[in-house]
Amino acid sequence: MTDTLLETAPLAIDDAAADRIFRHARSTSLWTTDEVTDARLEAAWDLAKLGPTAMNTLPLRLLVVRSPEAKQRLSAHMAEGNKPKVEAAPVSLVLAADPAFHEHLDELFPVYPGIREQLAPATDVREQMARKNALLQAGYLIVALRAVGLATGPMDGMDADGIDGEFFADSGWKSLLVVNVGIADGEGSSHPRGKRLGFEQVAEIL
Repeated sequence: MTDTLLETAPLAIDDAAADRIFRHARSTSLWTTDEVTDARLEAAWDLAKLGPTAMNTLPLRLLVVRSPEAKQRLSAHMAEGNKPKVEAAPVSLVLAADPAFHEHLDELFPVYPGIREQLAPATDVREQMARKNALLQAGYLIVALRAVGLATGPMDGMDADGIDGEFFADSGWKSLLVVNVGIADGEGSSHPRGKRLGFEQVAEIL
């Protein structure tokens, strides 16, 4: 989007919020030593959970990895280039999809009585729904973490099956990505921001 379009496009939030959430936010790998509290993570979740999902399924699950022992267990399943990133971050979140999300639908989607029982035998349908909607929620969560003043470093280079076996053997959750979280040290990266595609390059208007 050109500078002219930015000047004329209406925003419903102020520039400071837009800067924090999008314009100045960076994928981060350089961190301060500031603590990431559970209260701050919960504040981010309380925003992210309000984003729409199909039938209000809310299948995203979070594993908060903070202790050195837990970091070692997670790092063992990360790609070589991502191991030091996990070790350096104050907190790493394993974002996962819960295929058993239907167990909560009597509470979360009461307008469709019987949907929990209908989905119970539909394993493939539930797994697809869980993955799609949890990935949607992962995007909401990254924005929400930025909104509460945290920086993020999302990563996909990992052995998902290994992580599932290490942490989710009992729950059945399916890991999707790892997001490092903390306070950025400076800009949080030694690399310049990559170029983005403009609206005219990605949109087709009919």
